[in-house]
Amino acid sequence: MKKALFIGGTGTISAAIVRRLAEDPLWDVSVLNRGSRKKELPEGVHQITADIHDEAGVREKLGNLEFDCVCEFIGFRREDVERDYRLFRGRTRQYIFTSSASAYHKPVEQYLITEGTTLANPYWQYSRDKIACEEFLMEKLREDGFPVTIVRPSHTYDERSIPVAVHGDGGSYQVIRRMMEGKPVIIPGDGTSLWTLTFNTDFAIGYTGLMGNQHAIGEAFQITGDETLTWNQIHETIADALHVKLQPYHVASDFLAAVGEGSGYDFRGALLGDKAASVVFQNTKLKALVPEMGTHVPFCRGVEIALSYIAQHPECQREDSAFDAWCDRVIAAQERAKQEV
Repeated sequence: MKKALFIGGTGTISAAIVRRLAEDPLWDVSVLNRGSRKKELPEGVHQITADIHDEAGVREKLGNLEFDCVCEFIGFRREDVERDYRLFRGRTRQYIFTSSASAYHKPVEQYLITEGTTLANPYWQYSRDKIACEEFLMEKLREDGFPVTIVRPSHTYDERSIPVAVHGDGGSYQVIRRMMEGKPVIIPGDGTSLWTLTFNTDFAIGYTGLMGNQHAIGEAFQITGDETLTWNQIHETIADALHVKLQPYHVASDFLAAVGEGSGYDFRGALLGDKAASVVFQNTKLKALVPEMGTHVPFCRGVEIALSYIAQHPECQREDSAFDAWCDRVIAAQERAKQEV
């Protein structure tokens, strides 16, 4: 039986992978985290309770354990993967680092993205930090054979939240409320830029297919579904599932970035560095190793799953009055500008 260790293991992406792997008799699964969401772990998954940032404490908890695959989901800065390198060098046959498709070159040189697309994002520190992590890990691969595999998710979602282009700190629920209340919903640009959405159970198919796969060592793989929609289509699909009429309100992305900054919203990174760009992913490389990867949960079905879950779980219904008021102010300001010109 192969042994896997997940650093994290209860997030949007990692939870689906842990559930899938827990049903595979060929894998023995452990998660290393602070244990705050222990009840969400599937039966048979081992819990190692520790704070990954406490390197000495983690080393003590791990003892002499060795793994076939260590899966890092909460590494965001170079110092995180430097720590992992010290902890897991010589103790794992494969180390999978979760990077981000937002690291690809912005502004976009061409809309079709492959693993060979240049990594560069001047708009978002988050993306630049992921690039720095990748560079360190590939350096260690070249220097001493550290067995790294890099995966780059794009917009992956689960039943707890619905993807929207612009939202506040409370998440997407307030946008859903605006739709249900007949209020206009802000969509960046003219809403025709292309975006790829992947349900987390589909992502898990691609990810688990790379685990323990010798051909994945030293390689980077983007893991996304095959369904590409415009932001107009995404919001229309949500409105259709809610049985309401969408009231779209289009605002330029650079304007949203500028006015969001004063209110504490980082739309410069999230929009100019990510969602405002049209991206379509060519997944030939991944499918060569994981032929079953694809879109098994199309967005129209994913929205229905999420709306049903959110309706039954009040903790997912996070109202955000500050963001709601901000949307109204932005819309009012643009309407005034139309009248003044």
